[in-house]
Amino acid sequence: MARTVRETDFSALTLLQRGKVRDMYDLGDAYLMVATDRMSAFDVVLPDPIPDKGVVLTQISLYWFDIMASLVDNHVITADVSSYPESCRPYAAELEGRSILVKKARPLPVECVVRGYITGSGWKSYQKDGTVCGIRLPDNLVESQQLPEPIFTPSTKEELGKHDINIDFDEMTKRIGAPLANKVKELSLDIYKKGARIASEKGIIIADTKFEFGLMDDEVILIDEVLTPDSSRFWPEATYAPGGPQKSFDKQYLRDYLLTLDWDKTPPGPVLPQEVIDNTRARYVEALTRLSGKTHGL
Repeated sequence: MARTVRETDFSALTLLQRGKVRDMYDLGDAYLMVATDRMSAFDVVLPDPIPDKGVVLTQISLYWFDIMASLVDNHVITADVSSYPESCRPYAAELEGRSILVKKARPLPVECVVRGYITGSGWKSYQKDGTVCGIRLPDNLVESQQLPEPIFTPSTKEELGKHDINIDFDEMTKRIGAPLANKVKELSLDIYKKGARIASEKGIIIADTKFEFGLMDDEVILIDEVLTPDSSRFWPEATYAPGGPQKSFDKQYLRDYLLTLDWDKTPPGPVLPQEVIDNTRARYVEALTRLSGKTHGL
């Protein structure tokens, strides 16, 4: 039975912020991060949620946080709702499966993007001048082709409703300093390579992804979400064929549908047909079950 939470309303808790997908509550010593079923595309939150999407995002992130713990610490305290503070108990049913109690890290003001394949905005940039974020790539690449080595292509982290802007590594260094920039670049590439290797064993190509890091007692930790269908492009290996767009387990299917509409990518977003909602949900759930081997009751 699909469950839908478009927006949380936990009146006894202090709402810190609403993002495109996540609602954050300040519990004093920790944050409560709740993944809703809101769906954004082209930086616009659409009017229709995707049932269970928040559960999928949370469970995939928890899967990866555990796997990547040998590479870098993360912000997870617990996802066991019964261990949450007493103030959260009235909302246990809504929090189950889609929430994490997390440490109060200080987020870095950059997105850490890793690309293993040439697609999306990277493909558009490459077509213009053969580069992506200042990195010169080999000649004659085709759309969706695997790169010789994954590349690190950071971006800014803009306010809700604004597009993040791709920047080169030098600009990132100016913004956060060389030691920190080098650290998160190395971590991003290591996490991507490990994740891509594991996903490949499950029949999934992770074409590209973005990570967020924060500082906790001056130590870099991994925060937000990790290698999910919202933060990454997931392609089925069985149908992969370089030279054009790929089938996907992520929201690219939804983006492709939206591109067929007469919509200028500004709010409000268009209402989605039930078929598109159902198909998008199915792709997210399949990504979770392929990776974790569990359905989590979905």
